Amino acid sequence: MGKYKVMKPVNEVDVSCVKYKEEDIKAPHLTGFLFKLFVKMLEAPVIGSLIVESLKKNNGMTQIFRNTVIPEEPMFRPVFPSQKPELDVVLVGEDESPVDRLETALKCLPQYDPSISFNADPSSSFRYWKIRDYAYAYRSKLTTPSVVAEKIISIIEEFKYDKSPTPFLISFDANEVRKQAEASTHRFEEGHPISILDGVFITIKDDIDCLPHTTTGGTRWLHEARSVEQDSVVVSRLRSCGAVLLGKANMHELGMGTSGNNSNYGTTRNPHAPERYTGGSSSGSAAIVASGLCPAALGTDGGGSVRIPASLCGVTGLKTTYGRTDMTGSLCAGGTVEVISPVASSLEDTLLVYAAILGCSAADRLNLNPTQPCLPKLLSHNGSNVIGSLRLGKYTTWFNDVISSDISDKCEDVLKLLSNNHGCQVVEIVVPELEEMRAAHVVSIGSATLCSLTPYCEAGKNSKLSNDTRTSFAIFKSFSASDYIAAQCLRRRLMEYHLDIFKNVDVIVTPTCGMTAPVIPPEALKNGETNFQVAAYLMRFVVAANLLGFPAISVHVGYDKEGMPIGLQIMGRPWAEATILSLAAAVEELAPVTQKPAVFHDVLNTNRIHMDN
Repeated sequence: MGKYKVMKPVNEVDVSCVKYKEEDIKAPHLTGFLFKLFVKMLEAPVIGSLIVESLKKNNGMTQIFRNTVIPEEPMFRPVFPSQKPELDVVLVGEDESPVDRLETALKCLPQYDPSISFNADPSSSFRYWKIRDYAYAYRSKLTTPSVVAEKIISIIEEFKYDKSPTPFLISFDANEVRKQAEASTHRFEEGHPISILDGVFITIKDDIDCLPHTTTGGTRWLHEARSVEQDSVVVSRLRSCGAVLLGKANMHELGMGTSGNNSNYGTTRNPHAPERYTGGSSSGSAAIVASGLCPAALGTDGGGSVRIPASLCGVTGLKTTYGRTDMTGSLCAGGTVEVISPVASSLEDTLLVYAAILGCSAADRLNLNPTQPCLPKLLSHNGSNVIGSLRLGKYTTWFNDVISSDISDKCEDVLKLLSNNHGCQVVEIVVPELEEMRAAHVVSIGSATLCSLTPYCEAGKNSKLSNDTRTSFAIFKSFSASDYIAAQCLRRRLMEYHLDIFKNVDVIVTPTCGMTAPVIPPEALKNGETNFQVAAYLMRFVVAANLLGFPAISVHVGYDKEGMPIGLQIMGRPWAEATILSLAAAVEELAPVTQKPAVFHDVLNTNRIHMDN
């Protein structure tokens, strides 16, 4: 067939013959005036099309979508076969109240010992305050939600969005926070807190509806075209538990980037090094947690958008199975790769917030046939019974394809500890067609984004978008209907490859990102930047979980030579959140967070409180 490539059906492919191909992105890195000029050229009628087609051809996308015959039928969103039950778990009901699910989750955690947290010894190693610490402090009358609220408000108002760290939040209403905190304080005074989350501060990414705030998606204008009439489903679940909703977290505009750059509201800085990016697009959610202002936040993950900033900021980021959380009331509601998921400073807090927000929409429960949600029993930190039986899939050449060996070495060290301490078996695997997977993901997320936002952009708002979002949109608009269908054929093909892999392993382990937090070019703060090479490193390992809908988690495992956090990604079978949470708990025990971020606020108490042993 000349220049055309004909793919063999998956069942005829000999994966042992697959050779790993390093990603080689051919695109300019631009900031400042040159970037603005480039965007104007991209949007010009003739020259723009030529530039986009050249970019696609030079990066293999033309070959994949226009010159390849794909034998599989399209899969328009992740669909999974029946899955075997997970081991040593506690089932929770889709129809249970969030408060009841939280009670079940608490019974899955190790016994709480307040003396570990409330210790005045200044030489003790750094640790974040956890949700159970807040609950203990409130119940023991060591402080109140109102007192903590005033500390947080004073910190946020001191920055006034004009000095480092530039804004964690896009929308913040001090009086609204006070009102929620006062209601929680009153419940504690009466001895009737609603749940373990009562009085706990949680931040919501600005593409998830949360009254009384508007939803801007990181833009300057979307709230003018799209009103917020009620809380999103996940926010209503948190509110029903008594959580204090702090405000709307900053984000990469419309989620269309991995750095977290936002020239509209200021770029959120990494608490570990304010001259560096947080990663995106859930930049504010990860950074505000890493800074200590709240123990948890909600983000959305369509292309690693929770896991990337979690890794770069040294916290935990969960991406649930597609459909496990209800997307109603978010800008991502119509997508096929996105989920709403928690970011938290610890694994146990990730588990608690996940327990509160989980639950499919009625349509997804009917169409996706999810397994009943369950939680892992973490009654002992080592989780030895379950952890020791797990087989960890590792594609070594891919695993090691990182910008610095610090990353792969730290992740490898943790795998060795899991093997030595728990008996986990590391199994060598091959993941075929990674280049095709990245391309299919770009077409899938780009097409869904255009579909949901075109009505607003066509109403004259496109010119108000940032330069990097306009660059993404110019590329997305070049995709044809046949490109989209081909991408969905690749989705089915890649699903078959991965389900075959999961017949022999329980999880797939990789670094979360191929690099640690990149330095922010000063000229990028005003006008943004385009840097596809950095995006490729940040997204190298994350897109399978989005395109194929698998659950995945990023958990902190250490630091590189410059002191920047490194994350390990654990991706599991469909609906197997309990397995990846259990393994992540073991990882956290083996490689705890030890380094206090450069920007950290001890809002529960400025000094650790003495406890009698």
